[in-house]
Amino acid sequence: MADTGIILIRHGETHWNREGRIQGSEADSDLTPLGREQARCLANRLVDDGIRVLYSSDLGRTRATAAPIGAATGLAIVHDKALRERAYGEFEGRTFAEIESGFPAEYARLRSRDPHYAPPRGESAAQFRERVLAALLAIAARESGKRVAVVTHGGVLGILYREAMGMTLEARRSYSIANASLNHFRFADGRWVLVAWGDVAHLPAGSADAGVESGNSQAGPA
Repeated sequence: MADTGIILIRHGETHWNREGRIQGSEADSDLTPLGREQARCLANRLVDDGIRVLYSSDLGRTRATAAPIGAATGLAIVHDKALRERAYGEFEGRTFAEIESGFPAEYARLRSRDPHYAPPRGESAAQFRERVLAALLAIAARESGKRVAVVTHGGVLGILYREAMGMTLEARRSYSIANASLNHFRFADGRWVLVAWGDVAHLPAGSADAGVESGNSQAGPA
């Protein structure tokens, strides 16, 4: 397999990011005006970047971020359900304070960093990791030798960062995950290599590590 370059892109800022609500794999939230501007800036940045294929999670917030990129580059968007955020079941749409108040025992388990803990009707960090790495490996194999952009979620970025850097799911997050950031990886010789992380040079005022995407200290921007 030839080396494949993959740019992972977190979607633009959403209303729930600003409110600190867990979005997950089913619940969704529209982009804020800033998030829509971030998507336009991404499109301007990527129009001459040489990407040949454009993938996106099929959720609304990633679709809204990917659409301007597709329009600017002329690339069809391949929507892939496997690129969704971690499933948080009954916790989706809630803040951490609401979870702690309404589900104290479950909240304690959520914050324990146990990779095999799954929220009610959700998936564990270990299950999430397996799904994400399988989806990204399939893209790397399918698009071998190409430069690929993937619009996805904070938790997905976190999984691939950990894989490339040899971090366990239990380890506390030590990296930022900015909305509308460009995060460059290369798949070569059967392994993921981190090339550049957290590029927000295309955003006029930068981009904060905004809000809660997955709410998971193991694999997302909690």
